[in-house]
Amino acid sequence: MTIRTLAVVGTGLIGTSVALAASGRGVTVYLSDRDESAARTAAVLGAGRPGPPPHPVDLAVLAVPPSQIAPVLAREQARGLALSYTDVASVKVRPQREVLDSAPDPAAYVGGHPMAGRERSGPLAARAELFHGRPWVLTPTRLTTKPAFDRALGLIALCGAVPRVMRARAHDDAVALTSHAPHLVASLMAARLSEGPVAAARLAGQGLRDVTRIARGDSRLWGDIVESNAAAVAGVLTRLQEELAAVLAALYDLAEPNGGLAPEARGKSRHTLVDLLERGVAGVGELGEERVGR
Repeated sequence: MTIRTLAVVGTGLIGTSVALAASGRGVTVYLSDRDESAARTAAVLGAGRPGPPPHPVDLAVLAVPPSQIAPVLAREQARGLALSYTDVASVKVRPQREVLDSAPDPAAYVGGHPMAGRERSGPLAARAELFHGRPWVLTPTRLTTKPAFDRALGLIALCGAVPRVMRARAHDDAVALTSHAPHLVASLMAARLSEGPVAAARLAGQGLRDVTRIARGDSRLWGDIVESNAAAVAGVLTRLQEELAAVLAALYDLAEPNGGLAPEARGKSRHTLVDLLERGVAGVGELGEERVGR
């Protein structure tokens, strides 16, 4: 479905990137943010016009944290901002449940999540090409109308992304493994740098920088994301904890002097480490050469 007018509520990295992509394709975009300076910055970048539209737009994109989707949707639907609504939050179950409970018109809404991001935040980090070739998940509810779904597909096409349709729970389980738990693990590793030897950071190579890169993300936003998907993230981290316990036991065994551990026990512990490393190689192979997004 053709989109001629668009409203973007929330002009951070993702919202401004959506607005830049749409504006670049000739769509009239209206920008709003509780931080008016962020909306003005996005406008200066060419993302659209700050302020409300004179008439309901074709589609409104809610680029706000997961916990704010339902209240913002209720507010904007009461104002008559748009004909249809979608969001770009990286958690879907909680917002979907809250929308179905509280939105004036839940049929006009379809959940969305573009699988792209950067470790930087704010409108100045936005890029019109951020979504090119990236998956963009839609999670329609039982009430979502065809026009609402088709307008969301139109937005995805404008942004050059690839649509994927999923159930909300399947989406949240997937991103817990591929995005949310990794962010916490990266933060745990990065936090060690402030507690380790003074010289450690000076010796850091590209490997550590790759592992900790995403820990630079906005801590308040990521706190909201992880809280909104807490059960699924906890499940992933529990399995990591179990494997980490086995690795720790193996390392303590191998740290014993040669005479302190029977050869067969040492061999078993060495196998535990090698097995983990080999499974890690196999897991990375599942990603192929594709650039991983959030």
